Amino acid sequence: MTQDSMPNIGDANRLGKKILTLREAHHLTQQDLADRCSCDVSVIEGLEAGDLPASLAPLIKITRALGVRLGTLMDDDEDLGPVFIDGEQMEEVTRLKSLETTSGGDLSYFSLAAGRPSRHMDPFVITITPSGETDHELVGHEGEEWLYGLEGEVEIAYGKNDNIYVLHPGESIYYDSIVPHQVRAHNQQGAKFLAVVYTPI
Repeated sequence: MTQDSMPNIGDANRLGKKILTLREAHHLTQQDLADRCSCDVSVIEGLEAGDLPASLAPLIKITRALGVRLGTLMDDDEDLGPVFIDGEQMEEVTRLKSLETTSGGDLSYFSLAAGRPSRHMDPFVITITPSGETDHELVGHEGEEWLYGLEGEVEIAYGKNDNIYVLHPGESIYYDSIVPHQVRAHNQQGAKFLAVVYTPI
Protein backbone atom coordinates (compact mmCIF):
# COMPACT_ATOMS: atom_id res chain seq x y z
CA MET A 1 0.00 0.00 0.00
CA THR A 2 1.34 3.35 -0.94
CA GLN A 3 2.19 6.63 0.73
CA ASP A 4 1.19 8.64 -2.34
CA SER A 5 -1.57 10.55 -0.53
CA MET A 6 -1.12 12.45 2.70
CA PRO A 7 -3.80 12.25 5.40
CA ASN A 8 -5.78 15.32 6.27
CA ILE A 9 -3.22 17.71 7.77
CA GLY A 10 -5.43 18.42 10.76
CA ASP A 11 -5.70 14.68 11.47
CA ALA A 12 -1.94 14.26 11.07
CA ASN A 13 -1.23 17.13 13.47
CA ARG A 14 -3.66 15.74 16.08
CA LEU A 15 -2.00 12.35 15.82
CA GLY A 16 1.45 13.91 16.14
CA LYS A 17 0.44 15.97 19.17
CA LYS A 18 -0.89 12.86 20.90
CA ILE A 19 2.37 11.01 20.28
CA LEU A 20 4.32 14.02 21.54
CA THR A 21 2.17 14.36 24.68
CA LEU A 22 2.40 10.66 25.52
CA ARG A 23 6.13 10.54 24.81
CA GLU A 24 6.83 13.49 27.08
CA ALA A 25 4.59 12.01 29.78
CA HIS A 26 6.89 8.99 29.75
CA HIS A 27 9.96 11.30 29.88
CA LEU A 28 11.26 9.91 26.60
CA THR A 29 13.23 11.73 23.96
CA GLN A 30 12.40 11.15 20.31
CA GLN A 31 15.48 8.95 20.07
CA ASP A 32 14.38 6.96 23.15
CA LEU A 33 11.01 6.24 21.55
CA ALA A 34 12.61 5.39 18.22
CA ASP A 35 14.91 2.91 19.97
CA ARG A 36 11.96 1.27 21.71
CA CYS A 37 10.15 1.00 18.37
CA SER A 38 13.21 -0.20 16.43
CA CYS A 39 12.72 2.55 13.89
CA ASP A 40 14.67 5.57 12.68
CA VAL A 41 14.23 8.72 14.75
CA SER A 42 13.09 10.51 11.58
CA VAL A 43 9.87 8.44 11.73
CA ILE A 44 9.06 9.80 15.20
CA GLU A 45 10.04 13.32 14.15
CA GLY A 46 7.91 13.14 11.00
CA LEU A 47 4.84 11.76 12.78
CA GLU A 48 5.00 14.32 15.59
CA ALA A 49 5.38 17.16 13.10
CA GLY A 50 2.52 15.88 10.96
CA ASP A 51 4.87 15.65 7.97
CA LEU A 52 4.83 11.85 7.63
CA PRO A 53 1.81 9.80 6.52
CA ALA A 54 0.57 7.58 9.31
CA SER A 55 1.30 3.90 8.70
CA LEU A 56 0.02 1.00 10.74
CA ALA A 57 3.26 -0.85 11.49
CA PRO A 58 5.10 2.05 13.23
CA LEU A 59 1.91 3.25 14.94
CA ILE A 60 1.41 -0.16 16.52
CA LYS A 61 5.02 -0.21 17.72
CA ILE A 62 4.60 3.30 19.13
CA THR A 63 1.40 2.40 21.00
CA ARG A 64 3.10 -0.62 22.55
CA ALA A 65 6.11 1.45 23.56
CA LEU A 66 3.84 4.07 25.15
CA GLY A 67 1.46 1.56 26.75
CA VAL A 68 -1.70 2.70 24.94
CA ARG A 69 -4.05 1.20 22.38
CA LEU A 70 -4.19 2.17 18.72
CA GLY A 71 -7.55 3.87 19.20
CA THR A 72 -6.03 6.22 21.76
CA LEU A 73 -3.88 7.76 19.04
CA MET A 74 -6.46 7.75 16.28
CA ASP A 75 -9.49 9.23 18.00
CA ASP A 76 -10.36 12.81 18.86
CA ASP A 77 -13.26 12.06 21.21
CA GLU A 78 -13.25 10.11 24.46
CA ASP A 79 -16.94 9.33 24.95
CA LEU A 80 -17.27 6.13 26.98
CA GLY A 81 -20.67 5.24 25.55
CA PRO A 82 -21.41 3.07 22.52
CA VAL A 83 -20.46 4.31 19.08
CA PHE A 84 -23.44 4.32 16.70
CA ILE A 85 -22.87 4.94 12.99
CA ASP A 86 -25.99 5.85 11.02
CA GLY A 87 -26.51 5.57 7.27
CA GLU A 88 -25.41 9.11 6.48
CA GLN A 89 -22.21 8.70 8.47
CA MET A 90 -21.37 5.57 6.49
CA GLU A 91 -20.62 7.76 3.49
CA GLU A 92 -16.95 7.18 2.71
CA VAL A 93 -14.56 9.66 4.26
CA THR A 94 -10.80 9.62 4.51
CA ARG A 95 -9.68 8.77 8.02
CA LEU A 96 -6.09 7.73 7.47
CA LYS A 97 -4.11 7.14 4.32
CA SER A 98 -1.72 4.29 3.62
CA LEU A 99 -1.73 2.40 6.89
CA GLU A 100 0.65 -0.01 5.21
CA THR A 101 3.78 1.58 3.76
CA THR A 102 3.79 -0.44 0.56
CA SER A 103 2.62 0.02 -3.00
CA GLY A 104 -0.68 -1.82 -3.15
CA GLY A 105 -2.77 1.26 -3.89
CA ASP A 106 -4.28 4.27 -2.15
CA LEU A 107 -6.52 3.34 0.79
CA SER A 108 -9.27 5.48 2.30
CA TYR A 109 -10.32 4.46 5.81
CA PHE A 110 -13.67 5.15 7.49
CA SER A 111 -13.41 4.29 11.19
CA LEU A 112 -16.50 2.60 12.62
CA ALA A 113 -15.41 3.06 16.23
CA ALA A 114 -13.88 6.54 16.38
CA GLY A 115 -14.66 8.01 19.77
CA ARG A 116 -14.56 4.73 21.66
CA PRO A 117 -11.37 4.82 23.77
CA SER A 118 -9.50 1.81 25.17
CA ARG A 119 -11.13 -0.54 22.69
CA HIS A 120 -9.62 -3.87 21.76
CA MET A 121 -10.71 -3.81 18.11
CA ASP A 122 -10.53 -1.20 15.35
CA PRO A 123 -13.16 -1.70 12.63
CA PHE A 124 -12.89 0.14 9.31
CA VAL A 125 -14.63 0.32 5.96
CA ILE A 126 -11.73 0.62 3.51
CA THR A 127 -11.77 1.62 -0.14
CA ILE A 128 -8.81 0.78 -2.39
CA THR A 129 -7.93 2.95 -5.37
CA PRO A 130 -5.27 1.23 -7.51
CA SER A 131 -1.97 3.07 -7.74
CA GLY A 132 -0.70 1.44 -10.92
CA GLU A 133 2.51 0.40 -9.18
CA THR A 134 3.63 -3.21 -9.30
CA ASP A 135 6.39 -3.35 -6.66
CA HIS A 136 5.15 -5.27 -3.63
CA GLU A 137 6.66 -4.89 -0.17
CA LEU A 138 5.17 -7.00 2.60
CA VAL A 139 5.01 -5.54 6.13
CA GLY A 140 4.22 -7.26 9.42
CA HIS A 141 3.04 -5.85 12.74
CA GLU A 142 1.70 -7.31 15.96
CA GLY A 143 -1.94 -8.30 16.16
CA GLU A 144 -4.63 -9.95 14.06
CA GLU A 145 -6.80 -8.81 11.15
CA TRP A 146 -10.16 -9.93 9.76
CA LEU A 147 -11.25 -8.74 6.30
CA TYR A 148 -14.66 -9.12 4.63
CA GLY A 149 -15.15 -8.29 0.96
CA LEU A 150 -17.86 -5.74 0.10
CA GLU A 151 -17.21 -4.62 -3.48
CA GLY A 152 -14.74 -5.65 -6.17
CA GLU A 153 -11.80 -7.94 -5.48
CA VAL A 154 -9.16 -7.51 -2.77
CA GLU A 155 -5.79 -9.23 -3.04
CA ILE A 156 -3.88 -10.29 0.06
CA ALA A 157 -0.24 -11.34 -0.22
CA TYR A 158 0.74 -13.26 2.90
CA GLY A 159 4.02 -14.71 4.13
CA LYS A 160 7.53 -14.93 2.78
CA ASN A 161 6.37 -17.26 0.01
CA ASP A 162 4.02 -14.48 -1.14
CA ASN A 163 0.92 -16.67 -0.95
CA ILE A 164 -1.90 -14.84 -2.74
CA TYR A 165 -5.54 -14.82 -1.63
CA VAL A 166 -8.27 -13.02 -3.60
CA LEU A 167 -11.21 -11.82 -1.54
CA HIS A 168 -14.54 -11.49 -3.39
CA PRO A 169 -17.73 -9.87 -2.01
CA GLY A 170 -19.14 -12.02 0.76
CA GLU A 171 -15.82 -13.76 1.46
CA SER A 172 -13.56 -13.23 4.48
CA ILE A 173 -10.02 -13.90 5.65
CA TYR A 174 -8.53 -13.91 9.15
CA TYR A 175 -4.77 -13.86 9.74
CA ASP A 176 -1.98 -13.07 12.16
CA SER A 177 -0.64 -9.70 11.06
CA ILE A 178 2.82 -10.35 12.55
CA VAL A 179 3.42 -12.35 9.36
CA PRO A 180 4.55 -9.97 6.57
CA HIS A 181 1.58 -9.19 4.33
CA GLN A 182 0.04 -6.67 1.97
CA VAL A 183 -3.58 -5.84 1.19
CA ARG A 184 -3.94 -4.40 -2.31
CA ALA A 185 -6.16 -3.94 -5.33
CA HIS A 186 -6.59 -7.03 -7.51
CA ASN A 187 -6.00 -6.62 -11.25
CA GLN A 188 -5.73 -2.83 -10.73
CA GLN A 189 -9.47 -2.58 -10.01
CA GLY A 190 -11.01 -0.58 -7.17
CA ALA A 191 -12.54 -2.44 -4.24
CA LYS A 192 -14.11 -1.96 -0.82
CA PHE A 193 -13.90 -4.17 2.25
CA LEU A 194 -14.61 -4.27 5.96
CA ALA A 195 -11.58 -4.73 8.19
CA VAL A 196 -11.33 -5.40 11.91
CA VAL A 197 -7.83 -4.92 13.35
CA TYR A 198 -6.80 -6.16 16.77
CA THR A 199 -3.57 -4.79 18.23
CA PRO A 200 -2.43 -5.88 21.70
CA ILE A 201 -0.79 -3.40 24.03
